[in-house]
Amino acid sequence: MNGGLPGFRTPPRYRSHNAPASRAVVVATALFSIPFGFRGRFLELGLSYQNVYEKLSIWRLITSLFAFSSTPELIFGAALLYYFRVFERQIGSNKYTVFIVFSTLVSVLLQILALGYLKDPSINPLMSGPYGLIFASYVPFFFDIPISMKFRILGLSLSDKSFVYLAGLQLLFSSGRRSIVPGVSGILTGLFYRLNTFGIRRVKFPEFATLLFSRLSWPFSSNPYQGLPTTENDGSIPSHQVRQTEGAHTATQDPTESSIAALVSMGFDRSSAIQALALTDYDVNLASNILLEAQALRQ
Repeated sequence: MNGGLPGFRTPPRYRSHNAPASRAVVVATALFSIPFGFRGRFLELGLSYQNVYEKLSIWRLITSLFAFSSTPELIFGAALLYYFRVFERQIGSNKYTVFIVFSTLVSVLLQILALGYLKDPSINPLMSGPYGLIFASYVPFFFDIPISMKFRILGLSLSDKSFVYLAGLQLLFSSGRRSIVPGVSGILTGLFYRLNTFGIRRVKFPEFATLLFSRLSWPFSSNPYQGLPTTENDGSIPSHQVRQTEGAHTATQDPTESSIAALVSMGFDRSSAIQALALTDYDVNLASNILLEAQALRQ
């Protein structure tokens, strides 16, 4: 999964790169999945026609949102949730928390509608776990994350994004139709969010709600972004910090043309792309996040 941004924790002065909501989801997934896995009760956690339409089980509904149905799915799912924290860093924790709630609730509603419409015993129960959030995240991943590296294996042209797609395909087809239905529900939810259904992309959670997530401690690695700057009110990078960072990197290397071209192809001007690359040690994904955030703040 090359291209991911390492670690969950970053300086509070650059809040968009902190990921407390993503961290909370990963921890909640592990806390639900591991105990039930030890008890061998995975297959009892997913939604089914009986426990939705005949006798509504709130406990079953809650566990179906967080507990994965097998150890391999937990591994792939947790890795994808960890990777997709890039979107929280891009849009901020307040908006990303809304994305989590929206994708979870809407995907569950779509799964319930699918169970009622199909009435197919072969999909009972559906696979449990945060499929909605994971596959909804593939929509912004497809549209907003640039390709930073291409290579060929056995004649196939691949990129750094290919491994993320392969992990998603493994999760999507892990249990046939029982996993396809939650996965497709998540993708549809991601499209609804991108289309700004009901103006959802403008909604933000209050600050105190995201602070609750930040209190969830977890022993992650040391902070790799200690040198990242703050931003001005209009989203631009302060000129004195740009000069300091540019001076620090002059002795090392200049941004490569391929990295600049990748950012310019996303619609950013060349000078902003060079500044963002210098500030992020030439990390294309992180530079694009900074530029997208600055653009969002100006709108």
